[in-house]
Amino acid sequence: MNVVAPETQVEPVKRRERGGRNARREQRSHGPEAHGRPYIVRNIPTYDMLSEENLVRIEETADRILAEIGIEFRDDPVALDHWRRAGAKVEGVLVKFEPGLLRELLRTAPATFTQHARNPERSVEIGGKSVVFSPAYGSPFVMDLDKGRRYGTIEDFRNFVKLAQSSPWLHHSGGTICEPVDVPVNKRHLDMVYSHIRYSDRAFMGSVTSEARAEDSIDMARIVFGDEFADKNCVILGNVNVNSPLVWDATMTTALRAYARANQAAVVVPFILGGAMGPVTNAGAIAQSLAETMAGCALTQLERPGAPVIFGNFLSSMSLRSGSPTFGTPEPAIGSMVIGQLARRLNLPLRCSGNFTTSKLPDAHAMNEGTMSMLAAVHCGANFILHSAGFLDGLLSMSYEKFVMDADFCGALHTYLDGVKIDDNQLALDAFREVGPGNHFFGCAHTMANYETAFWDSAIADNEPYEKWEAAGSVDAAARANKRWKTMLAEYQAPPLDPGIDEALQEFMTRKKASMEDAWY
Repeated sequence: MNVVAPETQVEPVKRRERGGRNARREQRSHGPEAHGRPYIVRNIPTYDMLSEENLVRIEETADRILAEIGIEFRDDPVALDHWRRAGAKVEGVLVKFEPGLLRELLRTAPATFTQHARNPERSVEIGGKSVVFSPAYGSPFVMDLDKGRRYGTIEDFRNFVKLAQSSPWLHHSGGTICEPVDVPVNKRHLDMVYSHIRYSDRAFMGSVTSEARAEDSIDMARIVFGDEFADKNCVILGNVNVNSPLVWDATMTTALRAYARANQAAVVVPFILGGAMGPVTNAGAIAQSLAETMAGCALTQLERPGAPVIFGNFLSSMSLRSGSPTFGTPEPAIGSMVIGQLARRLNLPLRCSGNFTTSKLPDAHAMNEGTMSMLAAVHCGANFILHSAGFLDGLLSMSYEKFVMDADFCGALHTYLDGVKIDDNQLALDAFREVGPGNHFFGCAHTMANYETAFWDSAIADNEPYEKWEAAGSVDAAARANKRWKTMLAEYQAPPLDPGIDEALQEFMTRKKASMEDAWY
């Protein structure tokens, strides 16, 4: 049964015996903490930037956009029927909403929900104070330092699933981590969903490129979890995009409704490039985003009241000299802060921002822009952070090196989001008594009791003195990341999967693939 391509073989990476801090880091990477936490519970507050008065002005602008200009819902008569019954004004495909209608519909959406993983210890909470990091999504190209930039394949897709599974700092397997262009367009969703299930035991996302592919993704999740459990619980996400400005097309609305009627969560996301798909001014783009997202989220509740949904957002900017998109810039980052406030006022889980960059290499440019965006995401209160690792080249490329560099940064954010703990051990009064004035703490009892867990320990950074770094070959961060992802793939071990479930999944895929001719566009 030839359902998926053969697994990638990665040559084992030879490593020298190491002592000291590196040995302890290696030991911890295989110990009880190797897989990290299933998700983060934030211990720092969100950043509320705008005043009540200004938030109300944005909301009122969004209401006027909805009531006076409206949103088109193209080629989906079921969606239009939903809106008529709900009391919206439907003029052909244009729908206008009286102020308050969408907010009333959104009252049935849960503020928090659990997305279950096939390994219950990896299930994630989405909403409230929870933060979930997920890989980047949607790149047609992949790149690494050895082979350069090229179209993604199913082999690359599986590799990134394995890297996400192997990282203790990511919590979710993601969705279309890269496009596997060596698999027909109308069949690749089957291989992608299977790869998430086979090579990871974390929560995952399904296809949204048609209603049928969304339903196939949900059916595969049902094979894993059982029909009854899946009907009552969220076991798969679907990321749907508004065709900004102010258009929902049938590809997205039918997929959105497929997830909602199955009681699965749609992530509803406008993609607004300021100056192209929205105004150049931040406040106007935020108001547009609020209007478009509320409409999509409310449609899930018309399809099935109480279905989980995530309020999504993707603000970005562009170069007004060239027309090229720009990512990781300050205006969208600060706009994310406002989106966070608006989502909390709607009492909905939030997807916002990510590790964005237009850099073509895993370099300082990439990390500067990515850090700007990720800090905005954690401070705005985002609960589900898609694009946490691997995003390069304006999302056109998924980078192996940047993936592990970004995952490493997510590790730092784990500690950052933990905040400052206050207890007797943390206050360290006994250490002051032992050390006294003018002495050092390096070997005192308190340091020895806490040294293994006191500080986050990067797997990528080189903290050695300059002379030692130079003697070892002056290796930069990208080259260290290159070695790191190869080691991770060489050491990867697939999580166990029930043979009966695996057989049922492969039978489902074989039957579906046999039912249609290959389509490459």
